Amino acid sequence: MGAEHTADDHDHDHDHGEGKAHGSGDGHNHDDIISRILGPRAEVIFAVLAGMFLLVGWLGPKFGLGEPIAFGALLAAYFFGGYYALREALGSVFQGRFQIDFLMLVAATGAAILGEWAEGAFLLFLFAIGHALENFAMTRARNAITALADLAPDEALVRRGTESLIVPIDELIIGDIVVVRSNERLPADGFVVRGESAVNQAPITGESAPVDKQPVSDAALAAANPDTVSNDSRVFAGSINGAGSLDIQVTRLAGETALARVVQMVSEAETRQSPTQSFTKKFERVFVPSVIVLAILVALSFLVLDETPSESFYRAMAVLVAASPCALAIATPSAILSGVARAARGGVLIKGGAPLESLGKLDAIAFDKTGTLTEGEPRLTDIQPYGGVTEEELLRVSAAVETLSDHPLAQAVVRDAADRLPSIPDTASGFGSITGRGVTAEFEGQTVHIGKAALFSEVSGLPLPKDLRASVERLSENGRTTMIVRQGDRYLGAIGLMDTPREASKPVIAKLRELGIKRMMMISGDNQNVADAVARDVGLDTAFGDLMPDDKVTKIKTLSSEQGVAMVGDGVNDAPAMANATVGIAMGAAGSDVALETADIALMADDLETLPFAVGLSRATSRIIRQNLWASLGIVAFLIPATLLGLRIGPAVLIHEGSTLIVVFNALRLLAYRDPS
Repeated sequence: MGAEHTADDHDHDHDHGEGKAHGSGDGHNHDDIISRILGPRAEVIFAVLAGMFLLVGWLGPKFGLGEPIAFGALLAAYFFGGYYALREALGSVFQGRFQIDFLMLVAATGAAILGEWAEGAFLLFLFAIGHALENFAMTRARNAITALADLAPDEALVRRGTESLIVPIDELIIGDIVVVRSNERLPADGFVVRGESAVNQAPITGESAPVDKQPVSDAALAAANPDTVSNDSRVFAGSINGAGSLDIQVTRLAGETALARVVQMVSEAETRQSPTQSFTKKFERVFVPSVIVLAILVALSFLVLDETPSESFYRAMAVLVAASPCALAIATPSAILSGVARAARGGVLIKGGAPLESLGKLDAIAFDKTGTLTEGEPRLTDIQPYGGVTEEELLRVSAAVETLSDHPLAQAVVRDAADRLPSIPDTASGFGSITGRGVTAEFEGQTVHIGKAALFSEVSGLPLPKDLRASVERLSENGRTTMIVRQGDRYLGAIGLMDTPREASKPVIAKLRELGIKRMMMISGDNQNVADAVARDVGLDTAFGDLMPDDKVTKIKTLSSEQGVAMVGDGVNDAPAMANATVGIAMGAAGSDVALETADIALMADDLETLPFAVGLSRATSRIIRQNLWASLGIVAFLIPATLLGLRIGPAVLIHEGSTLIVVFNALRLLAYRDPS
């Protein structure tokens, strides 16, 4: 979605060449009769057989084995060690590409031509065993992704009419009522219609604590608008029920659940390349042919150096081994795959290498205000009685009138007043709305006006006292939405409401600063005073208020072009701004189709606390990619001159394959990444 997407294209070339030969590591996908007979471990078996025959051919003559038998063993080592490399190399050459397997086969063939059969077999054995071990290591990362698909049960207990039956989850239909007993996994996305329980949603959203669930108040309304169901009633396939029993109405088919879409998107993320992956592929396309040219020149060096043609040719073969960029080919994909898998396990969906790598480099984040940094609904924050009136009287009159209104601010007053008063009177009458100014009603025989300061300059009665006006202005400057209350000719005071910051906002901002985010800002459609007040409260650097949706997009475009910026929002009304950010991050994506589609990175839970985890993981991934690149290029830079100066093929291939495995296992450390505390 963001600016970095130019590098995030789908590239399926990784199925050949550098993909399986020190690339994707999907060695078990070889589609031939041998693999079908031996199964997914065919490549490991061939590598082990290559090693066994190598030992027989190398040590056999020392124990009385005839030369023909020893030679036959070395030929067998060549076959088993080079079989899969030859298949990959031929596939690449037929497509006009010279890849890593090709370089290794040429070097092994050259060793055989020189009569160094044992050394050539040793090269192919190490190459085969190294590739097989890479496959094993990379499969661990891939299994962390595919394990997500196993979270949902295969069957569900469904109540249809008067009967209960067990059906495969693929046969569930929207509107079915599934019964989930204690400690069972939930089979479908939906909402609770009966029962109460605590549900462990960590496999889907990454939330550390179980979430209490209760039935919706109106099942028909919830079914008509499933995306608006509160978190207290919404549930997801693959999460784990607690001690209670729940009846859940299905809202999504099996293939459309949040879990199914996460599995699909994470799997697709593996084929999406990061900028570093794109660079290394381009580098290899130039580097590998250059290595072949260098090897040819070294093979001809006997024409100008005092050495035999066989010595020059041997050094050329050693150069091919030394310069083969196996570690470079696997350095970035292994880190990206491990990072995406670890993120998914922590309730964060990252759509490929580009956003993962980009977020790791950014030092600026912009937040939407409402529903992201704040709770998304107004709260009664200030009660300021006037002229000897008590807080209870001010609240009683205000709530009595506001019970007649359906405005969100009125509902907030009534809700919060109910927590502070013994009861709310229901005797107000004659309610009327004065558009854009406030409301009026009759209560206890007097006319009550509630509204902005401008209201009291338009209606009859005593004007607004200066000291009360000053008090209201101070509230407004601190970001409060204010309501002045007058009953008859007596001003009772003012109340202030505010969309209060989430409890997690301030500590999350502090954690992000510790992780290296230098500039954090807020973009909001609320007035500047409100935006400034929230920004001060949570610790942001800057707030941009009074922004229309188009203004938000313009602001994000400007920030992206200047320094690059991540945009955090709810994925619905923030979608255009997120789409124009360098990286778009959506919260609460498990319950929002729009958020899943829009965001580059989706925080599955409606929980800001997973953001530092995502940022920290992306930074760790970037660090490991840099480490892997320096290690792989450093080894090549060491081995090329070393082989030119006489390092033999055996030690060269040991160092070469060792560096490749170091790079892979370094990347796998990301699977154990822990959330920064």
